Amino acid sequence: MAGEQRDAAGVADPTTEGPAGAGPGRGQPAAPGEAQGGVLGRVGDPAAREVTLPNRPESARLARQLTDTVVRTRWGMSAQLAENTVLLVSELVGNAVRHTGAHAIGLRMLRRSGWFRIEVRDPSRGLPCLLPVDALDTSGRGLFLVDTLSDRWGVDLLPRGKTTWFEMRS
Repeated sequence: MAGEQRDAAGVADPTTEGPAGAGPGRGQPAAPGEAQGGVLGRVGDPAAREVTLPNRPESARLARQLTDTVVRTRWGMSAQLAENTVLLVSELVGNAVRHTGAHAIGLRMLRRSGWFRIEVRDPSRGLPCLLPVDALDTSGRGLFLVDTLSDRWGVDLLPRGKTTWFEMRS
């Protein structure tokens, strides 16, 4: 579409698409479900099958959009639960981008009665490490947040890589 802006992951920004004017695609923000619902069509649905994300910092943003769409809009979770889930996904994808040297990262979401699980897969067999965090630390908080906000988390080693996951009660 003419005038469409895309982020580094190749995803169109719904707030800047098209010429200025009223409504979605015309310089105005799209409705929450509408703007992010389109990301499932462009990238894939991580609740249906694993979605592959490129190893770029912008993938954390894309993972947040996908997660918010599935957890808040499709699964109807509370705003607080959705916000925490989006934060934790961003941390896991960010860690995979920063620490694994992967070409691509997988994102998958599973839902069962009373709980859901989010998985981030990468080809590195290096295990993430939960470190002590001090109040003034500016980095190293990702797994601390996962440990604090999720009900369970862990790492499954694969023949070629690992899956880092967390689970939350819904």
